[in-house]
Amino acid sequence: MSLDKNLLSKLAVGDKHGEDSPYFDGWKAYDNNPFHPEHNPQGVIQMGLAENQLCSDLIKDWIKANPHASICTAEGIDGFSDIAVFQDYHGLKQFRQGIAAFMERARGGRVRFEEERVVMSGGATGANETLMFCLADRGDAFLVPTPYYAAFDRDLSWRTGVRIIPVECNSSNNFQVTKQALESAYRNAQETGIKIKGLILANPSNPLGTSLGRETLQTLMDFINDKQIHLVCDEIYAATVFAEPGFISVAEMIQEMDHVNRDLIHIVYSLSKDMGLPGFRVGVVYSYNDAVVTCARRMSSFGLVSSQTQSFLATMLSDQSFVDNFLKEVSRRVAKRHLMFTEGLKEMGVSCLRSNAGLFVLMDLRQMLRDQTFESEMSLWRIIIEKVKINISPGSSFHCSEPGWFRVCFANMDEDTLQIALQRMKSFVLRDRENSKKRKSFQENLKLSFPSNMYDEHARSPRLMSPHSPLVRT
Repeated sequence: MSLDKNLLSKLAVGDKHGEDSPYFDGWKAYDNNPFHPEHNPQGVIQMGLAENQLCSDLIKDWIKANPHASICTAEGIDGFSDIAVFQDYHGLKQFRQGIAAFMERARGGRVRFEEERVVMSGGATGANETLMFCLADRGDAFLVPTPYYAAFDRDLSWRTGVRIIPVECNSSNNFQVTKQALESAYRNAQETGIKIKGLILANPSNPLGTSLGRETLQTLMDFINDKQIHLVCDEIYAATVFAEPGFISVAEMIQEMDHVNRDLIHIVYSLSKDMGLPGFRVGVVYSYNDAVVTCARRMSSFGLVSSQTQSFLATMLSDQSFVDNFLKEVSRRVAKRHLMFTEGLKEMGVSCLRSNAGLFVLMDLRQMLRDQTFESEMSLWRIIIEKVKINISPGSSFHCSEPGWFRVCFANMDEDTLQIALQRMKSFVLRDRENSKKRKSFQENLKLSFPSNMYDEHARSPRLMSPHSPLVRT
């Protein structure tokens, strides 16, 4: 019996969630055939999930040493009644204090955050959506520099009706956003009657793995201040920065730029990436706008963090010695893993965008495309998923302006699995390179065997595969 779509809302029957995109299709391929070193060694290795599993041992050790932090232990059971009863949407005071202090330490202690401005949300997903509801109406738009986080389309637009206007960036300057690109996107939107309410971006960037420099941040803040539109900075990878130029928060910048209207500045944060706790669903809206803080807090009723989680984290985050050591280790371990992975790629002749943060790299496979199109990118991606058995994310999922770039995550697995993934990729790349040489040699011999005009006519035929084609492998 078919369902009458008129019985449901447009949201329920629509396809704006984005679940059918390659970004999520890769996850499904992994879920259907997950790699396991013993039980399924030929399965798909998940390198499409930006998850931080590098420091979970530190958290486990702290839990063992501090059993009183949990109300589900004999040592902590006395606090059960206080935590299990109703808590309003302001959240536990000690939790908000702990979050504010952690945010300060993750930014090198150069800024201060007020606990009264910390608003809870169900992860960064909920925090970003909450800000869209607070800052824009259905049909309004936000500028977003490309490439940008694949799920922004869902998080920012699906339920809010807010539109995303891409600000195109390219590899000629390592995908850095420029004032010219911002002005062009803003002007084009205005000319088509679209109301721009703000600019949103991730710093450090997902998928680039780069942090914004001071000059770029000044450009962005001057731009939004001149236009009197909002700036939302998603800073969920703040503590993963492991190399220069380091991390500069927008919170630090507004201390230096007194002329900027603070009511336009908003920060999204979470513990999912920096601490590796995505399952805890801890997201934060931090706004310098009092009205936004009030509205976001009211809306947080729809996505609260459980009191049990708040209580546990409040205790852990108040342990300054643990936090300082944890942040130091996150940076060190991400740097080590990043080096291990990029050196492995370098050995096989594959380069990446130079990065200094994040749990991933943007890998350059443009030389392996049969031609410089997004169709070729998708063909290559399918082969990597189906034949190489590795889930990576194509650049088109992140609205990258150029085909051939792929985001590859390296922090959600142990070193043994990473080495297996590198070996698979190496075999694939070297085989492709060898096939390319054979095709090139064949074409050169063919050219010598026939008059030049006959060869040129044959080479123009669409039946002849490109020397870079990843499809000649079956």
